[in-house]
Amino acid sequence: MKYRFIEKHKHLFAVRTMWRVLHVSVSGYYGWTLRPESKRSKESRNLTEAIKTIHQEHHETYSSPRIAEMLQHKGCRCSRSRTARLMRVLGIRARTARRFKVITNSKHHEPIAPNLLRQNFSVEMPNEVWRSDITYLRTDSGWGTT
Repeated sequence: MKYRFIEKHKHLFAVRTMWRVLHVSVSGYYGWTLRPESKRSKESRNLTEAIKTIHQEHHETYSSPRIAEMLQHKGCRCSRSRTARLMRVLGIRARTARRFKVITNSKHHEPIAPNLLRQNFSVEMPNEVWRSDITYLRTDSGWGTT
């Protein structure tokens, strides 16, 4: 972590100063920079790209179990916990569906309106039967009906 920080911020601060402040040895830092990337690190980099792709393809709704399953179907060996950790590092979260909000009050004591038409919608002359419907509109001041 310290070496990565130094590498990332060497254009802002003097490297010698960062070595001293972070208590890092010169040989340790240069040993880290010359060391080849590990196999696991390469796999993680490839997995993060695959995770980002799957997450975007499925409109950001898949969480770690589903993404891990998709990765396994593609032939990547990756556990659910590793997928969750990589998603956490990337700051990726699944979007959750909003809870259905019930706005109908069924516990009232008003009588139910009679069914005058009895599902017979055929009429013989104009203005014999009228039907209507209401539409709920959300406004800045609350819900309104038309």
